[in-house]
Amino acid sequence: MKKYGSICFFLLSVIGFPAQAEYYQIDTEGSHAFIEFRIQHLGFSWMSGRFNTFKGNYSYDENNPSTAQVEVEIDVASIDSNHAERDKHLRGDKFLDADAFPKASFKSTAFEQAEDGTAVLTGDFTLHGVTKQIEIAVNPVGQGLDPWGGYRRGFVGTTQFTIADYGINVAKLGPSSQVIFLTLSIEGIRRSATDSPEGEKPF
Repeated sequence: MKKYGSICFFLLSVIGFPAQAEYYQIDTEGSHAFIEFRIQHLGFSWMSGRFNTFKGNYSYDENNPSTAQVEVEIDVASIDSNHAERDKHLRGDKFLDADAFPKASFKSTAFEQAEDGTAVLTGDFTLHGVTKQIEIAVNPVGQGLDPWGGYRRGFVGTTQFTIADYGINVAKLGPSSQVIFLTLSIEGIRRSATDSPEGEKPF
């Protein structure tokens, strides 16, 4: 059984959730989820982009939020900075080395939710063949029935990390270009343990 979950990774809070674990598949098929990044260019401007291809799922139990789980898998070669030649360079061995390390991933290890619904999601983030722990600040967006009879939940997660920690050396770009900021805008579709598509079953 394949496990997916996230960038980005992050999770939910809520109000009025059923008193049991809920399972959600991140809605990438409908393009209702985004993993976006930004990093300074030489200290003069911001370069931003996103990863176009990723998969993930998460779970949440209103009575026991600390048991929430998140998993995400990202296709590194799907990086898109709105400049084809630059994207080719970023996929190369001097940066992401997508041929050698085609996937990045996140798997949660802890979830701490505050009374106001915000939360801190902790987990293992793997990039460029290196795994390190990161924290994602989570803010809920909303939840409820959609027009097609499904139930959805959305949230935004933000985090940052130093790229040298993942073996990516861009020292020549200067000290302002060492930290990458991620924003994960996630909308999930609720599923049961029996109705998930093949390869997308919840934990």
